[in-house]
Amino acid sequence: MRKSRVEDFREFAASCAGQLYRSAALLTGGDVHLAEDLVQETLGRMYMLWGRVHRIDNPAAYAQTVLVRAFLTHRRRRSAGERPLAEVPDRVSAAGTDPALRMTLIDALDKLAPKDRAVVVLRYWEDCSIEQTAEALRTSPAAVRTRCVRALARLRTLLGGSLAEFATH
Repeated sequence: MRKSRVEDFREFAASCAGQLYRSAALLTGGDVHLAEDLVQETLGRMYMLWGRVHRIDNPAAYAQTVLVRAFLTHRRRRSAGERPLAEVPDRVSAAGTDPALRMTLIDALDKLAPKDRAVVVLRYWEDCSIEQTAEALRTSPAAVRTRCVRALARLRTLLGGSLAEFATH
């Protein structure tokens, strides 16, 4: 029995929503509400072209591209500078993770330019190749390499000695 388009999309959305949310949370600097909005926008766009998805080699990778583009579009809007004042709620962390280190890294990512943040998240959290990252950002591989080097240098400057204190624990 053949699955309907809606059932097929629901399976796809359920399988990739977690990874999309993690990427969105990193891109937004921990703003969970904006991350949720970006994931919803991404899934909405994916649903609109789901009938043509057979032409896409890797729908999950394409969804990551749609997510990054939605994030960059959001950052270009004037209202993107608004920041909620509420504190990030305490969460139970996964075994082996350090919440203080995680928050330090998210704060440092938040200080990067949006495209630099997108390059770092795609390359190092999502393990995308330089070519995949270039395609997602609609730029050249050389531009991705340059942005990557500059973004990592900026992160090193921002984190400075703060990572050393976590490494001794």
